[in-house]
Amino acid sequence: METLLFDSKNEGAVEAVANILKNGGLVAIPTETVYGLAANAFDEKACANIFKAKGRPGDNPLIVHISSLNMLGDIVEEFPEKARLLAEKFWPGPLTMIMKKSEKIPNVTSANLPSVAVRFPAHPVARRIIEETGLPLAAPSANLSGSPSPTSFEHCVHDLMGRVDAIIDGGPSSVGVESTIISFAGEKPVLLRPGYVTLEQLRETIGEVEVSHAVLEKLEEGEKVLSPGMKYKHYAPKAQVTLVKASSEDYIKYVNEHAEEGIFALCFDEEAKKLSVSTVCYGSEFSDEEQAEHIFEALRIIDESGAKKVFAHSPKVTGIGLAVYNRLIRAAGFDVIEL
Repeated sequence: METLLFDSKNEGAVEAVANILKNGGLVAIPTETVYGLAANAFDEKACANIFKAKGRPGDNPLIVHISSLNMLGDIVEEFPEKARLLAEKFWPGPLTMIMKKSEKIPNVTSANLPSVAVRFPAHPVARRIIEETGLPLAAPSANLSGSPSPTSFEHCVHDLMGRVDAIIDGGPSSVGVESTIISFAGEKPVLLRPGYVTLEQLRETIGEVEVSHAVLEKLEEGEKVLSPGMKYKHYAPKAQVTLVKASSEDYIKYVNEHAEEGIFALCFDEEAKKLSVSTVCYGSEFSDEEQAEHIFEALRIIDESGAKKVFAHSPKVTGIGLAVYNRLIRAAGFDVIEL
């Protein structure tokens, strides 16, 4: 397949990719979280092609992206009051809400679930593309399934060239991790995937929010996937990753004691000079935002480096740090050392 490349700054680029999407094509588009692989959410065949292009399991539902609250009527059966409160505070932005789906949403889009995940992105290019198509766009991360998510145009080109109809450059993603996912499909709101909108912010806005065990633990054998990002191993580089929960001092000591050829450290900026192995930093120990913005880029750098084994220093598990921890524990396949 020929993949057309566009720059969103060029005249006519947004209109061109919108036409591809209206005609059933696949386009990698920028969002503030990560780049997404978009298709018409109402088009069963186009959404099925997303799964083929990514090598994505068919039981992993897609997130439907909108550019106006007026689009919700065709997507969900009801808009719960607590969901409305979150929308007022965090939309447009990096928050996905799961609600009962309308009959217009094909089963392939929702992975045969009676619910659908919906997000109103803040990225201006994403919103212009949705507005130009006049359609809600189903869009998981624009990478090969299981590998680190793409936060730049170059990442999408690396993974999807020849697999999709087009890729449009909208600059680097500012958030860097996928959206927070909260479900309103059951009796109580449940956090299914942490992100830039934190658990603390959700509770501050709507009160009680339960946390799915899958945020910090692997799914049980045969357990149903209720949202993206819940799969056993995800976001992973080719190297074997071990997550190390320790103080900075203990982490440095442990890694240096295990230094050998092919060992890398995925560490905080402040630790790099104290380590005796090759290092890739993913931000300051004191900035959750930096860690989120750079974690996937760092995992891709590790891929390019030829690392065989990686000791990743665990972030904290509160605030935005919980989102980073959630991605790293999956990248490590739940291989964790606690010192």
